[in-house]
Amino acid sequence: MSQQSASSSLPPTLPLRRGDLEGTAALPLLEYHAINQQLLHKIAYDALVWSSLHGLVTGDKSVERSGSVPGVGLVHAPFTLLPASFPQSHWKQACELAPIFNELVDRVSQDGEFLQESLSRTKKVDEFTSRLLDIHSKMLELNKKEEICLGLHRSDYMLDEQSKSLLQIELNTISSSFAGLGGLVTELHKNILSHYGELLGLNSERIPTNTACNQFAEALAKAWCEYNDSRAVIMFVVQAEERNMYDQHMLSLALRERHHITSVRKTLAQIDQEAELLPDGKLYVDGQAISVIYFRAGYTPLDYPSESEWRARLLMEKSSAIKCPSISYHLAGTKKIQQELAKPNVLERYLENKDEIVKLRKCFAGLWSLDESDIIERAIERPELFVMKPQREGGGNNIYGDAVRETLQKLQKAGSQEDAAYILMQRIFPTSFATIFMRSGSCHKNHAISELGIFGTYLRNRDKVIVNEQSGYLMRTKISSSDEGGVAAGFAALDSVYLT
Repeated sequence: MSQQSASSSLPPTLPLRRGDLEGTAALPLLEYHAINQQLLHKIAYDALVWSSLHGLVTGDKSVERSGSVPGVGLVHAPFTLLPASFPQSHWKQACELAPIFNELVDRVSQDGEFLQESLSRTKKVDEFTSRLLDIHSKMLELNKKEEICLGLHRSDYMLDEQSKSLLQIELNTISSSFAGLGGLVTELHKNILSHYGELLGLNSERIPTNTACNQFAEALAKAWCEYNDSRAVIMFVVQAEERNMYDQHMLSLALRERHHITSVRKTLAQIDQEAELLPDGKLYVDGQAISVIYFRAGYTPLDYPSESEWRARLLMEKSSAIKCPSISYHLAGTKKIQQELAKPNVLERYLENKDEIVKLRKCFAGLWSLDESDIIERAIERPELFVMKPQREGGGNNIYGDAVRETLQKLQKAGSQEDAAYILMQRIFPTSFATIFMRSGSCHKNHAISELGIFGTYLRNRDKVIVNEQSGYLMRTKISSSDEGGVAAGFAALDSVYLT
């Protein structure tokens, strides 16, 4: 947290007296920094107990093996003590967009020429995107069609203070995380308000139900059914060191307990060593038939330290197993494709419903390629109004502030094609608010901004759409002075929505 944070460790017990709470109930809605200190500590203590008992945990990076051995070095995930307010009208808008974006990703994924052409300049200067496109090209050459397509997506938004508009940050089509832990924070906040809501002037019923984990598991289970092999398992592709493993294990548990489906966890390197692709396209890993491949790794160059990992990715793509995402779904979620889709008349190539097109365009922020000289000049002059984004996922990759100007001037001076590795995006300025962060057992008062992610599930078998739903949400809150916003990357905390 910033130096402005007010941090305090919690005593083991805090008995309350009636006089300690006087004045609290009269607080204005969501004025969290004015909460009576005695009450604040009591709520925080209860929240830490709840999070420990219900698995709202991650691996502690300071503990060896915490990212590889379950149960070693557990620490509560960073969360906010109380939910963030969000206008009900914008909440409804975000939820209505989810099935439209699901459909758009699926349609774009089927246009191989558009994906290759849109990313052609990027391919020349971005080795990672180039390797992904090579795999996609091989699938086009083989004329391999994905008969069964599964998407577990998350579209992220911020509320722009000046325009009062809900604007999209990005659309995630690979490893859309926190369906598990995000839902737990919703339950935590509902629990807190059921006990303390009357004192705080808050109503737990204003927090929307969040069933993202169960809905993700249900979509995976339905895909497993469509594959139609009762002996096959679902394979989670994971990183060797994963402190966020419990978010993933919640999905595995839901698959086993709710749908009686077995899942296995494998790294890309293990898949390269253990996988066998049969002539009929069936994929076996360590002797087990694989029906669905769910990627929680493979979205960053760091996941491919050698040719072994790239061989595994290609082998899986060649197989008849259902990929979540397929290589075409993965590419459809890149920043460059997001920018291309925002151009005039492009959405009309993929969607027929004019009302849906209007809804999508309404949430698009300004997006530009770096071959537009007038925008480049404006960004150099006013860098604080823009964000530079490379074709990367996972947080910590974007360029802000004076670094935007410096990077653009460096690219201009070099005169190379490296500018194709980036897009420029309008910077969104949401309203900051007072909140209380819980991190490493301590509470920190600070001012913050939030980002709302809406999960979507999509399943299609040939021409039949089986699932197309909005499937829960993820609220992430960070101190207002922070540029980046990833929870796993250490920038933000998990939150939930309080509808106003």
